[in-house]
Amino acid sequence: MLKKNFEFRKVLSKGKYYSGDNIEVFILKNNKSLNFIGLAISTKTGKAYIRNKIKRLIRENYKNLEKNLKDGYNIVFLWKKNKSTENAKYSTIEKDMKKIFDKANIIQENKEKI
Repeated sequence: MLKKNFEFRKVLSKGKYYSGDNIEVFILKNNKSLNFIGLAISTKTGKAYIRNKIKRLIRENYKNLEKNLKDGYNIVFLWKKNKSTENAKYSTIEKDMKKIFDKANIIQENKEKI
């Protein structure tokens, strides 16, 4: 996980921007063998329990998609401020993430087919 302010700032300023229906993602290569993620949900989105629900859904979706991603990236997820929190459903976030990761070309091709 990205925790420090300078880590977020670096990814947000130098990373490539991708947008889905509900989430925005900044992706930056980190030259390591691991992916690090950061979550930034604005207080304008809603109360704490709503923001925490969104974070849990994003983390769970990422965990399920992580095995298909290339290694060596810092990824910061943002929830769009103008989007309703009623759109915060597992399936909509999953669809957004797949679309964004496909656009960013960080989905790993499975070449082992027997």
